Amino acid sequence: MQSFPMPHDDPDHPHSLLPPEPALRVKALETILAAKGLIDPAALDAIVDTYENRIGPKNGAAVVAKAWSDPVFHAQLLEDATAAVSALGFYGRQGEHIVAVENTPGQHNMVVCTLCSCYPWPLLGIPPAWYKSDAYRARAVREPRKVLADFGVTLPEGTSVRVWDSTAEVRYLVIPMRPEGTEGFSDEQLSALISRDSMIGTALAAEPAS
Repeated sequence: MQSFPMPHDDPDHPHSLLPPEPALRVKALETILAAKGLIDPAALDAIVDTYENRIGPKNGAAVVAKAWSDPVFHAQLLEDATAAVSALGFYGRQGEHIVAVENTPGQHNMVVCTLCSCYPWPLLGIPPAWYKSDAYRARAVREPRKVLADFGVTLPEGTSVRVWDSTAEVRYLVIPMRPEGTEGFSDEQLSALISRDSMIGTALAAEPAS
C-alpha cells in the first residue's frame, strides 16, 4: 500500500526523529532493547504472534459464533456489546466500550482508526501492522472499496460500505455474515470460519468445506 503523510508527521516536531510508520518505531525500539540484552527477539516474536493471531482473535470469533447461533445473545450484542462480551469474560483495557456492527447483504462494515491504532484488544488481540499503517488509515476512509480489493474482497454493486472510525472512547467489532451451509454447526465449528480480518471488515467469513 502507498504511504500517505499524516498531520502529526511534522519535520519540526520531535516525533519526526522516529520512523513515521508505527511498525518501524516499534522495530527501532526492539533493536535498541535487544542490543542492550534486555529482550530476546525470538521470544518477543513468539509472544506477539500468539496474541496477534491466536489467543486474541479466538475471543472475538467465539463472540461472533455465539451471535450467529443464539438469537438472544445476538440481540444483546447489538444493543450493548460491552455488557454482552463482558458477560463472556472478555473485558479490560482497550475494551471498555465496544460497539458491534453487523454486515448484511446491503451494507458491509469496515473499521479503521484514523488517528492512531485504537483496537478492541480483549476481543482481537494485538492490532496487525497494516492496521496501524498510515496507508491503511488514510485510504480506508477515502477509497474503502479499493482497500477491500487489496485484501481480496469484492462486494456486489448494491452493497454499500460503511467505515467506522475507532477511537479511545469506542472500539468496533464487525459481525460478518454467516456463510450458507452452516446450519447445525456447533459454535466451535463456526468459530473456525471467523478470522481476525473478518471482524475488522477487511475479509469475509470463510466458506465451510464441502
